Amino acid sequence: MNISFTRRNVEFSADDGVILRGWLYEPVRETNNEQLYPAIVMTHGYGAVKELYLDLYAEFFVQSKFVVLVYDHRNFGESSGEPRQEINPIKQIQDYSSAITYLQSLTNLVDSQRIGIWGTSYSGGHVLVVSATDKRVKCVVSQMPSISGKRNLQRRSKNEDEFQKLLKAFERERERRAAGNTPRVIPIIRPEEQKDWWNFFDVDHALDKDKWRYQNWRNEQTLHSVEMYGEYEPDDYIEKISPCPLLMLVASNDTVTFTEDEIELFNKKAGEPKKLVTFDGGHFSAYKEQFQVVAQAANEWFIKHLQSI
Repeated sequence: MNISFTRRNVEFSADDGVILRGWLYEPVRETNNEQLYPAIVMTHGYGAVKELYLDLYAEFFVQSKFVVLVYDHRNFGESSGEPRQEINPIKQIQDYSSAITYLQSLTNLVDSQRIGIWGTSYSGGHVLVVSATDKRVKCVVSQMPSISGKRNLQRRSKNEDEFQKLLKAFERERERRAAGNTPRVIPIIRPEEQKDWWNFFDVDHALDKDKWRYQNWRNEQTLHSVEMYGEYEPDDYIEKISPCPLLMLVASNDTVTFTEDEIELFNKKAGEPKKLVTFDGGHFSAYKEQFQVVAQAANEWFIKHLQSI
């Protein structure tokens, strides 16, 4: 049985006045039904926008009578913020809390005591931090989370010399920006080096019905975004999540956020209640080939820990 729902464009303010824009999904209520619903906050990974398949997750969750908020990160897509295409993990974490505050303001729709958060890839790391620090979160789903920025940067460097050159480039960029120059912009993905990444993000690889999803995506990031990525360590927070229920979804062959790192962190540091679900495929399979598997696992977790409290 399909549940009727509506989707409308919404916007809300971050703590510093940046306007975050997205979609609000809500079940269609029967006449005179004043039921309050549990809610889920969702946003995308590194350099991505909400159109890149997050609508499918939101539509899946709203079928179980969740209100779902999906939004673009600051500086990306339809959200405001400068510099454009700058990926600031600390600000993005704070914006999750602003999104929770926005949902709590919908007093005729959302049960403010039953709010969960969902993140994927980079934001999969964010939700580990948010659920550890913002105790309004009652349930968390972390999909293929980025665990350690420094380790990931080092692994992706061809050798130590290349890594050291990158650190020097960060220093030069700081000097440039301090002198008032515009931020240096570099590609997020280099197609010749990261073919599996490019196959997901390149509109030419999309089916005709999905080409609209790429209209707001740009293969651009500020160089400072990479420096901030290398300084970001979500794994420092996972021990503080408990007693908030944690589900971690991990791809069996993830060479972006690294399967072995995610499983090791979950097993050694995550407190109860927790659950680990692994699924076949690489990092980007969660949005297409394995969507049904991971969406169902997340939905069941949210039902268990949000619908029943």
